[in-house]
Amino acid sequence: MPIYVQYYFWLAAVSAFCFLLERMKPWRPEQKAFRNGFWQDMFWLIFNGHYVGVIIAIVSGKLIQLLNTSLYKLGLPVPESLALMQGMPLWLQFAVFFVVKDFIEWNIHRMLHRVPWLWEFHKLHHSIEELDWIGNMRFHWMEAVIYKSISYFPLAVIGVDTEVIFIIAIIGTLIGHLNHSNLAISWGPFRYLLNSPNMHLWHHDVVVRGKGSQNFGITLSVWDWLFGTAYMPEEGQPERLGFAGMESYPRNIVARLIYPFYKWIPIQAFRNQQK
Repeated sequence: MPIYVQYYFWLAAVSAFCFLLERMKPWRPEQKAFRNGFWQDMFWLIFNGHYVGVIIAIVSGKLIQLLNTSLYKLGLPVPESLALMQGMPLWLQFAVFFVVKDFIEWNIHRMLHRVPWLWEFHKLHHSIEELDWIGNMRFHWMEAVIYKSISYFPLAVIGVDTEVIFIIAIIGTLIGHLNHSNLAISWGPFRYLLNSPNMHLWHHDVVVRGKGSQNFGITLSVWDWLFGTAYMPEEGQPERLGFAGMESYPRNIVARLIYPFYKWIPIQAFRNQQK
């Protein structure tokens, strides 16, 4: 298989591209290229960018096979068999899949902030104190499981070619890296459509506005403007990034991987005692 049709090639290419852009014209010149936490983020880049995807693909493949077998026995169609967009022009497949996927992920992102036990997983991403391109890859592996699980049925029913999924994955990585980058980009009049570093920076502000946070957009910002969760001042930057109580959040990799699980156990135990 040619290297250019493999995701990790494009992950490396996009990462190098954004790193160079930040060196050419950084938004925050005082921020170091290899700032505190950078090398730990290299672990998240490799682990989440490759190994998590491989593991999820293997496990989900077996689970989907079991699900499809169960549906078949019940006389129900399997999601992939519906393939509503099969045979349609690739550009139309791309447009529909891109918009639907982004809207689903916008809603999942809101859930990660508003549902307490999901927030425990999402805290890892918000532990970033100096935002740059590699921060895009700092997230707990359970987030990938949550996104894939919730979006599976609607996206499987749409049914688009694998080429479309691959291209959207590359675009998503590029936009995600840019949104977290140390670059002063707002997209001008297109800011009402596309997410940007200038907008997403405020999502990482320690100050929470509204219910849960602000600026939940993944690739598109339009959902935030439509549903009243947008916050984008004309100038300035947050005084501090992170979340309230971050001082007690663990800093080493192993602790951060297990933190959401042991953090949730006392909460559940307390609730059980109240019943």
